Amino acid sequence: MTDKALGHVRVLDLTRVLAGPWCAQNLADMGAEVIKIERPGRGDDTRSWGPPYLRDQAGADTGEAAYYLAANRGKQSMTLDIATPEGQAVLRDLVRHCDVVLENYKVGQLKKYGLDYDSLRAVRPDLIYCSVTGFGQYGPYAARAGYDFIVQGMGGFMSITGEADALPGGGPQKAGIAISDLMTGMYAANAVLCALLHRDRTGQGQAIDLALLDVQVAMLANMNTCYLASGEAPVRWGNAHPNIVPYQTFAAADGHIIVAVGNDGQYRRLVELGGRPELADDPRFATNPARVRHRAQLVPLLAEMIRRRSKREWIELLEAGGVPCGPINGLDEVFADPQVQARGMLFEMPHPSAGRVRLVGSPLKMSATPPRYERPPPLLGEHTEGILSGLLGYRQDAIDALRDKGII
Repeated sequence: MTDKALGHVRVLDLTRVLAGPWCAQNLADMGAEVIKIERPGRGDDTRSWGPPYLRDQAGADTGEAAYYLAANRGKQSMTLDIATPEGQAVLRDLVRHCDVVLENYKVGQLKKYGLDYDSLRAVRPDLIYCSVTGFGQYGPYAARAGYDFIVQGMGGFMSITGEADALPGGGPQKAGIAISDLMTGMYAANAVLCALLHRDRTGQGQAIDLALLDVQVAMLANMNTCYLASGEAPVRWGNAHPNIVPYQTFAAADGHIIVAVGNDGQYRRLVELGGRPELADDPRFATNPARVRHRAQLVPLLAEMIRRRSKREWIELLEAGGVPCGPINGLDEVFADPQVQARGMLFEMPHPSAGRVRLVGSPLKMSATPPRYERPPPLLGEHTEGILSGLLGYRQDAIDALRDKGII
């Protein structure tokens, strides 16, 4: 247990889809025991969000969607119908043995089952209860269902993402991943850790209220403060940067590269390596504020310069010259990258139906308590009987009765 940062913590995970499961998976990576509660017969919605599905050693689909695999390693799966009085009684028994409850039901839905924070802290007074919703537990939108795509729009993200309106393909664009879900999951994990530290000092549990919209607004970072400082709403710049030039993609002779010049010295080296040193001495381009003002004149000149060489030539040249740059990789190139491989960002582990499963590693690198990968994403209900008999001490006849009634 000493090499697991959260080896002393048990989490009851009532969440599904992405934000909540992402939080729970991060806690599991750090050693927490996570019990995922799923609906009998159906489970987490994302189990069926395919194709693609995980394949077994013969190449046949296992029925486990790749989407589900992304957010559920390290957990045990227990099926339980919490809409029934019997299921609610079992859940309360589980809460007595758990430090943390995670849930992402609509506001008020668990209260009618007697499974809200106030009800469950009567069962365990030091309970940490984390609720993840679209809009939070209060406010005029609290009753609304929250979806990542909608929140990306409402929270301002899509107003600054996408090609500039005046250019071909311009207009609002969502992120290629469910970014507000994922960031909410990360904020939720951080909040749970803070609550655990507070409980260690005081013995007190607490309720945590995470909202996708709050997170989406908060994560706009410097774009927020640029607006608050100037009173002018930022606009879409596509792959360019509103405050730094050149800091964008360029087309090389055989594909695209990213050039991310952060200061005037790097800019001078860029144009010198490209055979255009006069562009560093031109007063319109000599400093970053000047380059931002004269972006429309400079960028076409740089684009013509960069088109003369291949991606590989530019990357090698600019890296040697100390100019920040990089390729735009597909995922095949990402997982073949020697740096990604050296950092252990891809690993394999045994899987009960596929034999082996490839998963993406945690980015956390810790010397004393590194992430541990001990359980693959579980099959639906894989651990139900073991939890009931082992953790709760239920007799076999009681377990059989629950199964006969469809409660597990």
